[in-house]
Amino acid sequence: MKESWVNSAERIGADLHLDVSGPGGRRAAVIRALREAVRDGRLAPGTRLPPYRSLAADLGVARNTVADAYAELVAEGWLTARQGSGTRVAERAAPLRRAGRAPVRAPARACGPRHDLRQGTPDASAFPRAAWAASYRRALQAAPSDAFGPGDPAGRRELREALTEYLARARGVRTAPDRIVICSGFAHALRLLFGSGGPGSGVVPRGPLAVEEYGLGFHRELLAAAGVRTVPLPLDEHGARVTGLGRERAVLLTPAHQFPTGGPLHPERRAAVIDWARARGGVVLEDDYDGEFRYDRRPVGALQGLDPERVIHIGSVSKSLSPALRLGWMVLPERYVGPALAAKGEREAWASVPDQLALADFIGSGSYDRHVRRMRQRYRRRRDRLVEALAVHAPHIEVTGVAAGLHAVLRLPPGTERSTVKAAAWQGIGLDGLSAFRHPQAATAAGDGLVVGYATPPEHAYGAALDGLCGVLPPR
Repeated sequence: MKESWVNSAERIGADLHLDVSGPGGRRAAVIRALREAVRDGRLAPGTRLPPYRSLAADLGVARNTVADAYAELVAEGWLTARQGSGTRVAERAAPLRRAGRAPVRAPARACGPRHDLRQGTPDASAFPRAAWAASYRRALQAAPSDAFGPGDPAGRRELREALTEYLARARGVRTAPDRIVICSGFAHALRLLFGSGGPGSGVVPRGPLAVEEYGLGFHRELLAAAGVRTVPLPLDEHGARVTGLGRERAVLLTPAHQFPTGGPLHPERRAAVIDWARARGGVVLEDDYDGEFRYDRRPVGALQGLDPERVIHIGSVSKSLSPALRLGWMVLPERYVGPALAAKGEREAWASVPDQLALADFIGSGSYDRHVRRMRQRYRRRRDRLVEALAVHAPHIEVTGVAAGLHAVLRLPPGTERSTVKAAAWQGIGLDGLSAFRHPQAATAAGDGLVVGYATPPEHAYGAALDGLCGVLPPR
C-alpha cells in the first residue's frame, strides 16, 4: 500500500492523508483519493491544493499524473483552477453522505441552565486574556531549549520558584522549590497521594481518612475508588471539630474557608490538629480552597505554616484564573517528595510546560496579584448585590458563609430544599442544595439550604440571575 502525508505547513494549511493504493492506474488512484478527501470533508471548500510537483513528489508519482488528475476533477466540478490562485476545492463541493451510511453528527452540546448559580467556577468572561497572552509570549521567547524536551516530573523550576515566593508572601507557606510538585489540580493531587488502591500505591499512609462532614462528593468518590474509607468530622461555626480525630493517620481539611458551609478553622483547632498529627505521626491535607478571596475579615494564613513537615498544602488556579488551565501544586513534607514524583509516572499525565512557564511569568510580573485583587473587588460587589437582593425580596432567608469565597449558603425553612432546587431547575436556574454535599455517614445535618455560587454568571446577566433566584425561594 502506497500512502503519503501531504505537508500542510508549506502547502495547504492542514495535513492530508491520501491513500493511492487500489485497483487501476496511478492517475485513477490519485483522482479517487482526492475525490474521497473532498467528499469526506477532509478537504474543505476553498482549500488550496499543493502544486503538481509538490504533490507528485509526496505521492511518488509523475508530475503529469497529478496534473491530469487535477484537470479531471476540475472538469467534474470538484476543483477550480484560476491563474495566480492555484487549484482549490470548489465552493460547491460540500461533503456528501456516503451511500448506505448514516451521516456522522457532531455530539450535541450539553444544554446548561439559563442562569448558572452553581458553585465551583469563576466568571469565565473575566479571564485576563491580554495579560495572559503577554506572559505566554514572554515565557516562550525566554524559554530555554530544554523546556521543550522530556521535562521534570516535579514541574518547571521557573514555576516552582515563582510559587515559593508567592505562597510565602500571600499565604504564609514555608517551603522551597524542591518541595513543590506541579499537578493538574486538586483532584489530580488526590489521585497522586492516594494511588489506585493497590498494595503499596499512593503516598499518604493507608488507612481511614478523616474528612469534614460537608464537602465535595466528587472527592469522596475519587477516594473511594482508590480504596480509601472516609470518616466524617462534625462541623460547627468554628469549623471541623478536630477533637474527634482518633486512630486515623490523615485528615483532609479546608481551613481557610470551609466548603461549603463557610468560615475559617478556629485558631485553637488549627493548633490542635497539628498537635494530633505530631502525636500520631499523621499528616494533614490542606485544601487551600478560596484562600485568596476574602472580603470582611483579615487574611487567614495557610495551616502549612505551622508545621511544614506535617501538612501537605494543595492549591490551584481553578478558582483564581480558570479551571481550563489545569494547573495546581502540592507543597510537600520532605519525606513525601520522592514518592509523589514516582507516583506521577508517564509524562502524559504532566501539566503543559508552556502553561507552566506562562504562569511563572504571570506571577513574577505581578499580573497574578493584580488579577486576584480585581476579581476580589468584583466578587465582593456580587456578594453584596446578592445580600441586598435577599434583604429586599426574601428577608426571612438567612445568608451565611459570605465573609470569603465565591458562594453563599442560604438557610431555608425545614423541608423546602428539594422543592426549591426543583423549582429553580424548571425556571432554568442552576442551584445546588446543601444536602448534596453531606457525607453519607455524617451524624448531624446542617438543615435545609442552598449553596449559591455568585461568581459564574457573566456580569451582564447577574441581575437577571438574582431576580430568578429570588423568584423561586420559599415564602416565609
